[in-house]
Amino acid sequence: MTGQDVNGIEFHLQRHGLVKEQVQLVKRRGDSVRYEIVPIQDRLSFEKGFLAVIRACQLLSQKNDGIVLVGVAGPSGAGKTVFTEKILNFLPSVAVISMDNYNDASRIVDGNFDDPRLTDYDTLLKNLEDLKQGKQVEVPIYDFKSSSRVGYRTLDVPASRIVIIEGIYALSEKLRPLLDLRVSVTGGVHFDLVKRVLRDIQRAGQQPEEIIHQISETVYPMYKAFIEPDLQTAQIKIINKFNPFTGFQSPTYILKSKKDVSVDQIKAVLSEGHTESKEETYDIYLLPPGEDPESCQSYLRMRNKDGKYSLMFEEWVTDAPFVISPRIIFEVSVRLLGGLMALGYTIATILKRNSHVFATDRVIVKIDWLEQLNRHYMQVQGKERQIVQSTAEQLGLEGSFIPRTYIEQIQLEKLINEVMALPDDLKNKLSLDKDLVSSSSPKEALLRASADRVALRNKNLQRGMSQSYSTQRDKNISKLAGFSSSDRRGL
Repeated sequence: MTGQDVNGIEFHLQRHGLVKEQVQLVKRRGDSVRYEIVPIQDRLSFEKGFLAVIRACQLLSQKNDGIVLVGVAGPSGAGKTVFTEKILNFLPSVAVISMDNYNDASRIVDGNFDDPRLTDYDTLLKNLEDLKQGKQVEVPIYDFKSSSRVGYRTLDVPASRIVIIEGIYALSEKLRPLLDLRVSVTGGVHFDLVKRVLRDIQRAGQQPEEIIHQISETVYPMYKAFIEPDLQTAQIKIINKFNPFTGFQSPTYILKSKKDVSVDQIKAVLSEGHTESKEETYDIYLLPPGEDPESCQSYLRMRNKDGKYSLMFEEWVTDAPFVISPRIIFEVSVRLLGGLMALGYTIATILKRNSHVFATDRVIVKIDWLEQLNRHYMQVQGKERQIVQSTAEQLGLEGSFIPRTYIEQIQLEKLINEVMALPDDLKNKLSLDKDLVSSSSPKEALLRASADRVALRNKNLQRGMSQSYSTQRDKNISKLAGFSSSDRRGL
């Protein structure tokens, strides 16, 4: 580690003295030579965790001879790769080894890429042992689109002597004895789901529905059975609250009003080339695990329109009088609802909306009728803020704007229970669990149903840990594979 690196670290740590004080060394148990970090009890934010890891690496490289091995583990989509890249940008002399590159495609069973048996530990452990002896190693290169090893890259012992091993199983029992520092990075189910979907679309070319099915079938059960217990051994635990929507560059600008505007007025404002249509949509708002339906800001929306279903990843931002919605939409099948509910999502509200739509190539004007609320709303929306604002002003809506989404309006007026009364036609379309829709208090019903599913999932996970099979880890795989599908059949 260069003097410039150390000075840069000290500058940051002086500004965050508390983090510096939390990072302390102790001799490893049963080892009179090597040191490790005293576990930090508090969970740290992404930024504080970054500073703590930098400080730990600095101290360990000063005290320990040879290479310093750092394990960074966490569930898929939690931000492990981003975290290690941030360290690499700050300390470019650090080497990073991704465990993904040690996948052995010949071991894949039923498309389960999160199976702990998929890792080629023989090659990984041999590479680490050679690095510890100061030798140059050949690290595999894995291609996700072809699911195959396509070559090797040469890795020398880095000048800093710090090697980071990054992967979902980087804190596994096979690696822990070699590690000088153990780090976990975790986030919430909702944003981790969004990040995993976006990553796998880009990296492996998978379809969103295929990804979410895979998450509910294998990723989440594997995380609960194998990864989560390993993360408890981390000396530095990081909570990554990064919002994946902040990077979206193409938001939709929306102005909304309860003011009545006639069809003739709308036609007079829009160009002669506009189109006119009628729409009927059902918006199913899915509540992420552990959220309160009356205060949640990160609903997942599933839309039924013209007999087709789409999943909408979005995040609302209010910049009065605008509602700004960064959004990605994927076409899916209704079967996906079961997979999402197996992850802990529950149906909070379903809104039926009839819309009269007027559209040009730059702006859309809608007259919305919300059946459960018994109200009309006007919406003007588009990608260009000035065009949206100008159109709304020409329609005479200025001064009447409501800078809230429909779900926020429902939360504000505490109407969750009222709008939970589902239209009969949608009950039939989705074959919804009766526990979710038949109760004097819909909010109590959805919370009870959520708790029941969590209890059932935990019960099955625990049963999976005790069945007889070849190894303790293989016991879990056998039971979990059957659980995730049977759990959804009851939805």
